[in-house]
Amino acid sequence: MSEKKLFIQTLGCAMNVRDSEHIVAELSQKENYTLTEDIKEADLILINTCSVREKPVHKLFSEIGAFEKIKKNGAKIGVCGCTASHLGDEIFKRAPYVDFVLGARNVSKITKAVKTPKFIGTDIDYDESEFTFADFRNNPYKTYINISIGCDKHCTYCIVPYTRGDEISIPFDIIFKETLKAVQKGAKEVFLLGQNVNNYGKKFRNNHKKIDFSDLLEELSTIEGLERIRFTSPHPLHMDDKFLQVFANNPKICKSIHMPLQSGSDNILKAMKRGYDKKWYLNRAFKIRELCPDVSISTDIIVAFPGESDKDFEETMDVLEQVRFEQLFSFKYSKRPLTKAASMPNQIPEDIASSRLTTLQNRHNEILDEIVLKQKNKEVKVLFEELRANGAVAGRTDNNFLVQIQGSEEFLGKLKRVKITDVKRMVLHGEII
Repeated sequence: MSEKKLFIQTLGCAMNVRDSEHIVAELSQKENYTLTEDIKEADLILINTCSVREKPVHKLFSEIGAFEKIKKNGAKIGVCGCTASHLGDEIFKRAPYVDFVLGARNVSKITKAVKTPKFIGTDIDYDESEFTFADFRNNPYKTYINISIGCDKHCTYCIVPYTRGDEISIPFDIIFKETLKAVQKGAKEVFLLGQNVNNYGKKFRNNHKKIDFSDLLEELSTIEGLERIRFTSPHPLHMDDKFLQVFANNPKICKSIHMPLQSGSDNILKAMKRGYDKKWYLNRAFKIRELCPDVSISTDIIVAFPGESDKDFEETMDVLEQVRFEQLFSFKYSKRPLTKAASMPNQIPEDIASSRLTTLQNRHNEILDEIVLKQKNKEVKVLFEELRANGAVAGRTDNNFLVQIQGSEEFLGKLKRVKITDVKRMVLHGEII
């Protein structure tokens, strides 16, 4: 079988990154494709898409139009991921040169898709929870592992349930074996993925060992050679005391946690159908900080959700002031098809949305500058995993600060103690102790 070249562009979240790794693994081991960064030599061009916000959807069609103009004769173009799920055969109508469309919950069909003219696989009820994918990782020192697929929450702004389907947990045995295999091949860190990871174990396809997310973390931590465990995203609603105790007390669990807030206003949280209120969120955040003084907390915030008043926005700013997030992912509300919020009254004008986003981001930058300044002269442990320009190497601390030192590939995959000598908003600089 002759070797073929694959070019893949991944947009969106860590789950899309892992889906792309699964696609590469399946195609390389079953169809003899090898990766290329030169799109002009590719026999197959794939775009793994995101549809959480409107902008990446617009980008998709401009990108595939550009790819069509420069691809070599006979090369195929495939659209995968969340936008594929919700647009389906409309993609063929808008871009007839696309060869196949493969939705986010249909990754295991990739080998069939590349061999079937105008293949379309967008079934959001398709169950891949027990499919064992071939093995491929972009980073040999860190492995992404899905622990669940889909989402049952149906937040009123979110398209994910309509692109990834209902939530189902992946059996513990599959997760454990995949983690063990990655560690045996050199991975030091596992990054567990799911739309609501701490809802793990509520529903399996078949009868499987009953296990919740806290117990899953404890079981994985028994793997010898596994140094670190990270995960995203937990849902604030499911942050019970058992979970917080395991998070705080298990030394292999990194003391960095993503707590998606979305809004600080009880009125808006109710309209979003988030299931918790401001008081509960703050209680969980303060409890985490009490149990883990060095923890870093990241969050997602949407400003200008339909009906958001100035007072509602002030409630969000109040949570920012109280929790002082180490990392913030913030966006203006974006109308998404199929969601309830898209037809809600009192949509917020663009100028007000932009002003609120700027206010939020500017204040968070001030908080972040104060936080990083306190990191100077600290001694931290860093897992190095990335070569950088000018003879530098970078990695992350247990609590997820990015640290850069002067060094080479000899540090890759190693945990080293580092003293922080200089701080910038996005990266800390240090030297090996």
